[in-house]
Amino acid sequence: MGGVSDEDGSDMAPIIDTAPFANIALCFNPKLRNVFPMRGMLKFSMSLPSVCHICRRWPSQPLCAPCVERFAQPTLRCPTCALTLTHRHCRNCAEHPSPLDACVAAVSYTFPWAGCIARFKFQADPCLARALAHLMRHAPWVEPALDAATLVVPMPLSPTRLRERGFNQALELARHLATHKTHAHTLLRRGDSAHQVGASRQERLDHVRDAFWVAPERVSAVRGQRVVLVDDVMTTGASMYEAARALRAAGAAQITGLVLARTEEREVHH
Repeated sequence: MGGVSDEDGSDMAPIIDTAPFANIALCFNPKLRNVFPMRGMLKFSMSLPSVCHICRRWPSQPLCAPCVERFAQPTLRCPTCALTLTHRHCRNCAEHPSPLDACVAAVSYTFPWAGCIARFKFQADPCLARALAHLMRHAPWVEPALDAATLVVPMPLSPTRLRERGFNQALELARHLATHKTHAHTLLRRGDSAHQVGASRQERLDHVRDAFWVAPERVSAVRGQRVVLVDDVMTTGASMYEAARALRAAGAAQITGLVLARTEEREVHH
């Protein structure tokens, strides 16, 4: 399965944590077993010169400073759903109140970040995990949220999706954001894993209804705590909102959603 911590979340064990890269993994791994440790790949890749994934500058960081400055400028966002505000008040939250106490997004899900996220998720690019987490950490309000949190929870994948991809991208981001506060198996997800690309808001809501729960042995660790819920992309918010409700039902005192990218939907659709 995707990466795990020990029982108290204080030590991230070096276990198998990968994504099968289709054209390579199928040649050597026809049964789609996870064989490429993400952490081993990261250590190897960090020893090599890097190319900026946006402008292709070499040698460089995976995301060079000029590209970050150009494409990741802070923008005014709703404090509870992270949509870019075009009015004084968020119409989406007025129509669909957020169960989150706060929500922060580093960037909008547009060029060039959509391509970077796809490369990270579907090609298991280990350099990008650290670079994208670094981008998140330096977005406004992220450091205070992480400092105040007692528990960082990655959005879980369904078992089927985890087997397909080989790693949980939200967990990889969370590990780089707050290793010793991250616990991989606090929040669980049922096995239905139908793709939601192109689904309407109502279809997404129906799909994730009652999809999440807090592991019984972790309820006491959640009760009364400040929790940061981490994901890579927030579209309608259906999945993150349902996960937040599960954490709230387990007694979480405060829940902040932290996402790398937020889709910029028209406000009436949230």
